[in-house]
Amino acid sequence: MKRNIYKIVTLTVIVLLWSCGETNNKIDTNDTDNLTVDDGLIKVTQTQFEQNEMKLGKLEEKAFPKIISVNGMIDVPPENRAVVSATMGGYIKTTPLLVGDVVKKGQVLVTIENPQFVSLQQEYMEVNEQLMYLKSEYDRQTTMKAENITSQKSYLKAESDYKTAVAKHTGLDKQLRMLNISPSRVREGLISSIVSMYAPISGSITKINITKGSYVSPATEILEIIDTDHIHLELSVFEKDILNIKKGQKIDFKISEASSEIYKAEVHLVGTSIQPDRKIAVHGHIENEDETNFLTGMFVDANIITETTVSKALPSEAIVEVDNISYILILNKKEDNSYYFSQEEISTKVSYNGFSIIEKAPNLTPTSQFLTKGAFNLIGE
Repeated sequence: MKRNIYKIVTLTVIVLLWSCGETNNKIDTNDTDNLTVDDGLIKVTQTQFEQNEMKLGKLEEKAFPKIISVNGMIDVPPENRAVVSATMGGYIKTTPLLVGDVVKKGQVLVTIENPQFVSLQQEYMEVNEQLMYLKSEYDRQTTMKAENITSQKSYLKAESDYKTAVAKHTGLDKQLRMLNISPSRVREGLISSIVSMYAPISGSITKINITKGSYVSPATEILEIIDTDHIHLELSVFEKDILNIKKGQKIDFKISEASSEIYKAEVHLVGTSIQPDRKIAVHGHIENEDETNFLTGMFVDANIITETTVSKALPSEAIVEVDNISYILILNKKEDNSYYFSQEEISTKVSYNGFSIIEKAPNLTPTSQFLTKGAFNLIGE
């Protein structure tokens, strides 16, 4: 019997608690009831205003730029891009690098082996040894000619042989240096069939077109190095817009495929020739480029700001479009802790950076207050 009484009491308490919860929920719901309409005005209570975090605002003066939208890419100057090729053909002996590796100027990139390198060094040594004899003979013939002891023919032959050897020696010396072979080491008898290719600039490896053991000719691009210490924008502007582009104008751009962040740049150079597609190249310098992590070849969407005007505007968030018609809510009055708004039709001219220029709004004055946040839900009702 006691057990049954205990169950009944427990059940009664649960029912009462549930009923209280329902009552509280109803009270909360009533506190956040949506707007009411009074004499054509939209009424919002102070509680509704605060709960929905609504905000009021006035017309503000904002700068609106005149922009030209263009496309382009991230690039580097020609001096920051280097293609490494072999002066003479040969077989790749070693290639320790991978795409993405960072190299320093003068660092060994690959080594190439070719028996012709040996022949070239051998020929240089032979000419170098002959040069000493021919120089001595030329000096002797010069002295003898001055004393009329030798014939003109003998003197001319000695002179020709010596100068020919000098020219050949100089040419071979240049060829060895182009192959990164030291002529002084060759004169010491140190001959090698392997030559090394060195990095002409510091940067990152972006292309490797060879493998170990492959044959490369002088026309083969072995690898490419790009120095990204100075990147820039390379933009393409249509012919009809180019007369409005001037050096020093500001550029807003973004990497659409990678981020929605807006970056800043400045027009540095404007091309002077029209390309076959009727576009002109515009070179832009990126602000704070050391803080970015751009890669060459990235496509960019850019806006070149040609001029700026200051106009009265309101936040774009305050404008609600219904059936292709734009509306805002203007504060008509405030009384008894309630706000009364009138719904006004407007038309906008230009939108930029979260603000819009109002082209037509008969009842909107510089002192008018309007709902800058929360208008969408009210007009939607």
